[in-house]
Amino acid sequence: MTVTDIAKHFTGLLKQGDYESAAEKYNADDIVSYEAMEGPMAVCRGKDAIKQKGQWWQENNEVHGGSVEGPYVNGDQFAVRFTFDITPKATGPAVGTFAAS
Repeated sequence: MTVTDIAKHFTGLLKQGDYESAAEKYNADDIVSYEAMEGPMAVCRGKDAIKQKGQWWQENNEVHGGSVEGPYVNGDQFAVRFTFDITPKATGPAVGTFAAS
């Protein structure tokens, strides 16, 4: 498979809402996730930690909607843009939308 093929399949799974299958198929065993925030979820290493982070995120946020855009392929890499409309359960209504890429 080419990078474009992988990017399209990965993004297609995400657009269908099948985040678990996308992660299972494409996340490397030594994946590292970095967030621009403080706290225990700022850096997660490994598939299990990423899965736990996803579960934590779902348990702590009410999702009203969102979108997955892309893929944006550039050579041997690609980006995907996520936009979510959420309400953090701990603090109440969101002030805006959250976008990550």
